[in-house]
Order: sequence, then structure tokens, then C-alpha cells
Amino acid sequence: MEHISLLFQVTVAISVYYVWIFRYHNVLAEFKQFGYSDVFRNFVGAAKMSISALLLLGLCYNEITLYAALGMAFFMLSAQLTHLKVKNPFIQRLPSLVFLLMSLFIAAFNYGLL
Repeated sequence: MEHISLLFQVTVAISVYYVWIFRYHNVLAEFKQFGYSDVFRNFVGAAKMSISALLLLGLCYNEITLYAALGMAFFMLSAQLTHLKVKNPFIQRLPSLVFLLMSLFIAAFNYGLL
């Protein structure tokens, strides 16, 4: 379980960086579709990238991992709700759903539930 949790930490963090750096054009289009402001989009991006850094830092300092995973789960749950609000198809909701589940797994493992 520990290896899975560590793998999920790295996967979630690197994926968030990848989306917000190399696929930023998709982020721009999605936030425009959602009707959110540029300021809010930038806040979400900075927060998710910071939480990703904390997930990676959690590989060395385990005591921050639970909080980082819960923070990321919050943003992924928010993404799910937003996709539902604008009635996006399931395939567009799938990535944030997978990362929500991975973040909850990380949190549960680091809280001692698994």
C-alpha cells in the first residue's frame, strides 16, 4: 500500500504540473467554458501547483502529505462539480475523477485508514 500511495503522490503531482504547464491552452478553454475569471483561474493554478509541490515534498517529509492530499482532493472534487454544472460528458470528467480518487487514497493511507 505504501508503494501505491507514493506512486499516486508522484503521479498526481507530475500530472498537475503537466496540465498547467504544457496543456495550459486546454485550461484556458475550460475556464472560459466554465465562466470563471482569469484571476480565479490563476489562483486555482497557483494553488494546485503549490499543492503538487507539497505532495512531492511529502516524499521526504511525510507529515505534510495528508494535508496536501486533502487539498488536492478538494480541488478535484470542485472540478467534478464544475464539470457537472456545465454538463460536460463523462470522458471530460474522468481525469479529475481519477485524481480525486488517487488523492483520497493518499489521504486515507497517510491517515492510517489503509
